[in-house]
Amino acid sequence: MWLKPEEVLLKNALKLWVTQKSSCYFILQRRRGHGEGGGRLTGRLVGALDAVLDSNARVAPFRILLQVPGSQVYSPIACGELLSGSDVYWAVATGATLEEINQHWDWLEQNLLHTLSVFDNKDDIASFVKGKVKALIAEETSSRLAEQEEEPEKFREALVKFEARFNFPEAEKLVTYYSCCCWKGRVPRQGWLYLSINHLCFYSFFLGKELKLVVPWVDIQKLERTSNVFLTDTIRITTQNKERDFSMFLNLDEVFKIMEQLADVTLRRLLDNEGFDLDPGLQEPSQITKRDLEARAQNEFFRAFFRLPRREKLHAVLDCSLWTPFSRCHTAGRMFTSDSYICFASKEAGCCKVILPLREVVSIEKMEDTSLLPNPIIVSVRSKMAFQFIELTGRDSLVESLLARLKQVHADQPVRYDTTQDEDLTWSMFHSTSMCGDHRFGRIEMVSSENSEEREKEMSPQLHPEALVAGFRRSGSQSPDSRLSREQIKMRLWHDHLLEYGRTVCMFRTEKIRKLVAMGIPESLRGKLWLLFSDAVTDLASHPGYYGNLVEESMGKCCLVTEEIERDLHRSLPEHPAFQNETGIAALRRVLTAYAHRNPRIGYCQSMNILTSLLLLYAEEEEAFWLLVAVCERMLPDYFNHRVIGAQVDQSVFEELIKEQLPELAEHMHDLSALGSISLSWFLTLFLSIMPLESAVNVVDCFFYDGIKAIFQLGLAVLEANAEDLCSSKDDSQALMVLSRFLDHIRNEDSPGPPLGSHHAFFSDDQEPCPVTDIADLIRDSYEKFGDQSVAQIEHMRCKHRIRVLQGHEDTTKQNVLRVVIPEVSVLPEDLEELYDLFKREHMMSCYWEQPRPVALRHDPSRPYAEQYRIDARQFARLFQLISPWTCGAHTEILTERTFRLLDENMDHLIEFKAFVSCLDIMYNGEMNEKIKLLYRLHIPPALTENDRDSQSPLKNPLLSTSRPLVFGKSNGDTVDYQKQLKQMIKDLAKEKDKTEKELPKMSQREFIQFCKTLYSMFHEDPEENDLYQAIATVTTLLLQIGEVGQRGSSSGSCSQEGGEEPQASVPSPEQDSVFADTHNGKSPRESQAFPEEARGDWTVSLEHILASLLTEQSLVNFFEKPLDIKSKLENAKINQYSLKTCEMSRQSQPELKLSSP
Repeated sequence: MWLKPEEVLLKNALKLWVTQKSSCYFILQRRRGHGEGGGRLTGRLVGALDAVLDSNARVAPFRILLQVPGSQVYSPIACGELLSGSDVYWAVATGATLEEINQHWDWLEQNLLHTLSVFDNKDDIASFVKGKVKALIAEETSSRLAEQEEEPEKFREALVKFEARFNFPEAEKLVTYYSCCCWKGRVPRQGWLYLSINHLCFYSFFLGKELKLVVPWVDIQKLERTSNVFLTDTIRITTQNKERDFSMFLNLDEVFKIMEQLADVTLRRLLDNEGFDLDPGLQEPSQITKRDLEARAQNEFFRAFFRLPRREKLHAVLDCSLWTPFSRCHTAGRMFTSDSYICFASKEAGCCKVILPLREVVSIEKMEDTSLLPNPIIVSVRSKMAFQFIELTGRDSLVESLLARLKQVHADQPVRYDTTQDEDLTWSMFHSTSMCGDHRFGRIEMVSSENSEEREKEMSPQLHPEALVAGFRRSGSQSPDSRLSREQIKMRLWHDHLLEYGRTVCMFRTEKIRKLVAMGIPESLRGKLWLLFSDAVTDLASHPGYYGNLVEESMGKCCLVTEEIERDLHRSLPEHPAFQNETGIAALRRVLTAYAHRNPRIGYCQSMNILTSLLLLYAEEEEAFWLLVAVCERMLPDYFNHRVIGAQVDQSVFEELIKEQLPELAEHMHDLSALGSISLSWFLTLFLSIMPLESAVNVVDCFFYDGIKAIFQLGLAVLEANAEDLCSSKDDSQALMVLSRFLDHIRNEDSPGPPLGSHHAFFSDDQEPCPVTDIADLIRDSYEKFGDQSVAQIEHMRCKHRIRVLQGHEDTTKQNVLRVVIPEVSVLPEDLEELYDLFKREHMMSCYWEQPRPVALRHDPSRPYAEQYRIDARQFARLFQLISPWTCGAHTEILTERTFRLLDENMDHLIEFKAFVSCLDIMYNGEMNEKIKLLYRLHIPPALTENDRDSQSPLKNPLLSTSRPLVFGKSNGDTVDYQKQLKQMIKDLAKEKDKTEKELPKMSQREFIQFCKTLYSMFHEDPEENDLYQAIATVTTLLLQIGEVGQRGSSSGSCSQEGGEEPQASVPSPEQDSVFADTHNGKSPRESQAFPEEARGDWTVSLEHILASLLTEQSLVNFFEKPLDIKSKLENAKINQYSLKTCEMSRQSQPELKLSSP
């Protein structure tokens, strides 16, 4: 066990201890008298002394000492004996063995020995090792308490430290924590790693230096185990700009699994909106615990291993043994029980697997417990088979829970047992005149009245009653007798196997059946066995009439999906005669349309037509529908959606398998993404689109039995067969040609019909003929050479590569958004990239801590790139406060609200990145007239509303008195008349104005007052504050006078027309500006007023008036045209973005939180 380091003087201790091992920093010693056969007098004396002492004073027989070079003081840091009752931090059951102390020694050598060489100071070495050992002690204590208690005290202490150190809102839940080192260059920093639901955090306070690191899971682009110069095993976190290495974990395997699961869950929750609603576990992140993550990983493995529906929830996993009659013994393995299934998998891979849907189960009974059959139970199924399980711990509670679920399943889906099932169903299959066999195979009838069945038949549209291949049996043109004899041999082999191993979904699945599948399933059994292997037969039996109702509801409806289906109908296996007439086309249309109606989230995707065409060849129409459901929703998850994430993940997994299994090819093909793009159709269409049909069906046979593993290993076999040609290929096009020619010349010698014409490969006739490859040989090679990949390994690689694929989509989204925005703004590309990151992080922070988020506010990858991330008013307010150069003190909040209303053009209370950046671009890089125009628009509708918080407050300031004339005195006594200057400026602005630009409405007096308040607020704390205040006071007085003049002019014009006077008298000539019409003759405003006060028109001022007035004051021109630095704002925003969000949520001042340390 590890001990708290304490100083030991070795001056007199060397007589009592013998050194067993030593290094430059550590010494492993054995106490004399322990482990010595004969022994000298000293050893005997020491042994006798230790023996007579009581347990509290006994000394551990082994110890490890930390040796600081140049010092006579040693620290014992590990003991190999239990010190029960001594002054230690905890009690632990360990033995005084050499093996135990060697484990500690090995850990020190692997994790610390090479690290210590980087320290120059011996005191630093001692401090580092002591801190590391203390952390290990604390972690061991925490793990033991966690096993004993639901909420251990140590975890609560860690939670308090986590909240204090990182200042997250309360909604940021800590999942677990570990002691480790974070590497900064060659120097390790000992500290604590905190894993929360949204972030990976590290804290260290070492040698007087504090380090805080916060990495959001959504920023992690790669998570991998690697090694560096000093350590053999580390965890590397890769983000956009940095790599972080973490090492010296007590249990690195556990840490990596937890980190991988947290990253996967968070990215799927926040970035993969298509899978969000399908997984309830993603919707409640606050409920995630370490135990939940472990259960989730086990649940996902269970569903993937047995290829069960996503809704299935694993309840228990128990070690047991199952009686296997074909081997006449009990096979050791594990039982898995879920909502609707009992499953068994042998411990020896591939030996035996059983899937028992509870719907097929008749009874579950306990047998007498004997020494030969301990804790046995019998599970009987309706196909007259019984499964005996023994060595089940907790048998009584297990049977009770299984019986409860069995009762519930039968209540939801009542079963009527058909007496005709007593006959040998397999015999009827083999002696059917139809190539499709007897359709009662594996079918279960549901309880329903005859009337309802007849009514259902009347309502349902006419469906095709049999597999399409039955109507298009091809007569062999070459050696028909030999082909049929091969088919008959396979039929006999299958007949014998099904009689012995079971003929329903509850069959024993062994290596023997895998070999039969690899040889190719007989055509008359193919559709039925696909139903059993995929368990689509259970869905078929559980939903009587479901498909017919779907067809009735969906047919005749026209939408984008149906148009896409119609386009692809005649492209689906056009070489097969079944799809050269309306019968096959109509059946294909019904199945695809019904599935799109069932699952609008997927709808219809390309390659679904090819797969469905094949299913219709060998299965009835309704069976083909449920097979399609099994493939799209269970066997190939996330393949058929908007972004085909699942297919891209498997492409990335395939590239990794190429590196592992075919290293020479991987070394030659420096960029494996080329092979990935070539092989994408292999996965999407299960080789149907690039291989002759009669050969590809054998691949589909393997797929339905072994799942995606069969496609991986066959792809590797294809590449290995062409490795030499691929290595000699000069470019990607030549590699594509090599693979296309090879795949096009794969034949199925056992096919009962002649080969169909293929349109997949493309090569010229003058090329050398390609040798023909038999599909059975290729599949056999794939199992022998590459069949060792387990489901667990594939799922682990999928999890790892899903992170990369999702982040790749995020990078694509980012680059596309920037590509559109960059030409339209003057912000530098690198600054624009940082703005995008801030914008996205603001969106994400609300997703972190404001649950549940409305659907409209979540990331939606199906939307156009520019609309995938949007922010609401509160998020915009925080970003505006952090980045905007127009800070107006207390007035900033009001200006922010008006800016958001202006940018929210479609009134959906959300704005996109492009609108956000365009506004900032004007503030930072716009010319003066653009900035004034933006300010102008912020103070008229729709930005300024009647309910604006500040719109009703009066502005009382003597500087804005309207009694002043348009002539002002300067400090030197001179006077300046602005009339002619203003008139000329207005005319120039009117000439330069774009004729196509929509003219902005004039500003009312209430709106103008708000405009002035904003300007006054913007000048606060500016170095030229006094000059700006004087200048804006002058300009404001000018504009108030202009507005009054225009108001009197408007009143005069309207009243003169009403009184019958000459209307032309009040209309200025083209050479004369209407604003100065009344003062042009030298009359005062009061003298020129011809009508009473109540007859006045509205007070207004235009953008041109405001801009012309502002241009008269150089200090104002300097203010709006001075260069502004956005980089400093961006740096400050990155530092304070988190703390600002926390302040808003906690309503109190909090210290700043840095996203990363320099």
